[in-house]
Parts: sequence; C-alpha cells; structure tokens
Amino acid sequence: MMFRLWGRMFKDNRMIKDHVAQDGDYTKDRKTMVFDTIREICHKFDVAEPIWLLPNIDDFAYRGKVRFSADNFIEQIDFDYLEIQIIEE
Repeated sequence: MMFRLWGRMFKDNRMIKDHVAQDGDYTKDRKTMVFDTIREICHKFDVAEPIWLLPNIDDFAYRGKVRFSADNFIEQIDFDYLEIQIIEE
C-alpha cells in the first residue's frame, strides 16, 4: 500500500504535465508524506513549492484536492494552476 498524490499542471484549460508521486514509508506522519510527495512533484515539474494559504488548507483537508494558482508562488509561473489530488490508498 502506498500513499500517492497526483500532480497536474494546467494552462489554457488543458493539462500540460502530470506526475504521480508515491511514498510508502508509513513511519512518517501523513503531513510529512504530503509535503514530501508535493516536493517530488514540484521537482519533476521544475517549479518552486507553492505557499499554502488558508483556503488551500481547507480544500485539501475536506476534498483531498487543492489548486495552487499564481498567488501561491513567489516566482512568476508560466501555467494557470497546479492541482494536487490524493489518489485513494
């Protein structure tokens, strides 16, 4: 059993990149696994890690899915948003 996150990058309402990151180290807590897999996705897409704002935290906690737009990045981005979704374990 693996913890998996699906990262998808969108521009002009089209998915331009996607990657599934996995973490099977259940000695870590869930929050650490989330941040580790997001780090992997961002590294794969060659973008900085997004800043979590309160609406992002709420969306992820309740829906298991979150969108990061330009407001969530320090650097300028060349895509519309990055979507992260938990894939059922």
